[in-house]
Amino acid sequence: MHTLKRTSAAGLALAGALLSCAAWADDASPAGLWKNIDDASGKPRALIRIAETNGTLQGRIEKVFPAANESQNPKCEKCEGANKDAPIIGLVILSGLKKDGDDYAGGQILDPDNGKTYASKIRLTDGGRKLSVRGYIGVPMLGRTQTWVRQE
Repeated sequence: MHTLKRTSAAGLALAGALLSCAAWADDASPAGLWKNIDDASGKPRALIRIAETNGTLQGRIEKVFPAANESQNPKCEKCEGANKDAPIIGLVILSGLKKDGDDYAGGQILDPDNGKTYASKIRLTDGGRKLSVRGYIGVPMLGRTQTWVRQE
């Protein structure tokens, strides 16, 4: 009986250590669910799920937070090509980002409000709890940054 208690305690300790390592690994990657905060209004705009496939990140809108006077099922009216009038929910807005030092860069971000696509780079901040998302034209200095907050 005494050996069983020791083995169970050791098993629980090992399981706890593995879970804490898994949680740390998740915070070390931008993969997960994020709430984007509008840089102008400071209000939440959407939930975006970022997934990593073969070292490349992609972000898709899962939920939007429209104002009462806005469409509750908005479409990308100003987008062009395949995204023209596509529902905002389900729209891929981040693509092509690859690890580059502390950043993920070389990708693009789509702004559904104006239908334009910008060069993009992102960086985890605040111990992986926040994501600095920068969209720009040409060089990163000529752009704007939003802060996204991890949801899971």
